[in-house]
Amino acid sequence: MTLGVAMAGVQPAPAPQPPVAPAVTNAAGAKIQFASVLYDFGRMRAGDPVKYTYVFTNIGNETLFLTNVQPQCGCTTAGEWTRQVAPGNTGSIPIQFNTANYNGPVFKQVTVVCSDKSQSTLFLQLKGTVFKPLDVNPQLAVLNLSPDADTGSTVINITNNTEEPLMLSEPQSNNPKFTAELKTIAPGKSYQLVVSAVPPLTQGGVQAQMSMKTSWTNQPVLNVSVYANVQPAIMVIPSQLTLPPGPLAGAQTPSVTIQNNSTNLLSLTDPAVNAQGVETQIKEMQPGRSFTALVTFPQGFEIPPGQRVELTLKSSNPKYPVVKVPIAQMPRPVAPPQPVKPPTTAAVNPPPSPLRPTRPVTVDLPPLPPDVPAVR
Repeated sequence: MTLGVAMAGVQPAPAPQPPVAPAVTNAAGAKIQFASVLYDFGRMRAGDPVKYTYVFTNIGNETLFLTNVQPQCGCTTAGEWTRQVAPGNTGSIPIQFNTANYNGPVFKQVTVVCSDKSQSTLFLQLKGTVFKPLDVNPQLAVLNLSPDADTGSTVINITNNTEEPLMLSEPQSNNPKFTAELKTIAPGKSYQLVVSAVPPLTQGGVQAQMSMKTSWTNQPVLNVSVYANVQPAIMVIPSQLTLPPGPLAGAQTPSVTIQNNSTNLLSLTDPAVNAQGVETQIKEMQPGRSFTALVTFPQGFEIPPGQRVELTLKSSNPKYPVVKVPIAQMPRPVAPPQPVKPPTTAAVNPPPSPLRPTRPVTVDLPPLPPDVPAVR
């Protein structure tokens, strides 16, 4: 029994592999054969380039020509590749992949075009995993806060993916509207940054940057961006009503949606427009939350020049007792100027009349005195 157990633990020797045959060079025409079309670079640190040279052999009986090598994106480039290979000879295609903007599994492809009629287009493949030495998740922390919130916070995870320990200093904020607290999860490896908004909060967006000094010489400072958005208590969609040019050819009834984002229920009353002939009504779509205001403009309506027209509604929110929606009207289209017909030249400057031939003029000169000799 002991002998049987011992023999059961012995693994049989692997069968001998047949020797690899040399490249055959009697195939008709040019024939390309790669040693491997797939390169697995394993696990690579982000920022470190991946370099690999694909080797191929012409196993045909005619010269092999490579006409194009095209990577699928700009992060992968091809070096000077062998453009023609005689039968039985080898060539190479150097490839470089830039890992700077990657984090996680990667798969890239390079297209090769050659004169091998049986496979004129081939695909070289490159795969692996890229990791960032320092992973910050999320890269941009966003706080969406309700209008009634006194404050709000979010958590940012910081992970060290290297063997070198990472030490972080206390975070500093460049905006007093935010504070940050650093918590150690695993010393030298994992941290949590808790960012909080400081009251009082105002409607709109505000951003900041949290800075921490590190113990790494190649990255002495770690910056984390934070953005907080405080929702408005009352949201009006659209924020303005725009009418076609006046006077209106027919009656129109545009609508306005009013959304309550506050924790307290809202009531809206007394809708009105400060213009003659305009009718208004308010419908409560969701009690205390959503409303629709209908505004009917009669046929022929036109906003007088210089008058400011708006829709108003009384609100139960003490911070916004009146909701106002401006009303505008598109200007009338201006007719294009009519072209001016230039005057005819004949009417302004008549052509000169033709010259008439004239008769020669004869002038009778007085006789010369006797003492003046005549000039011959």
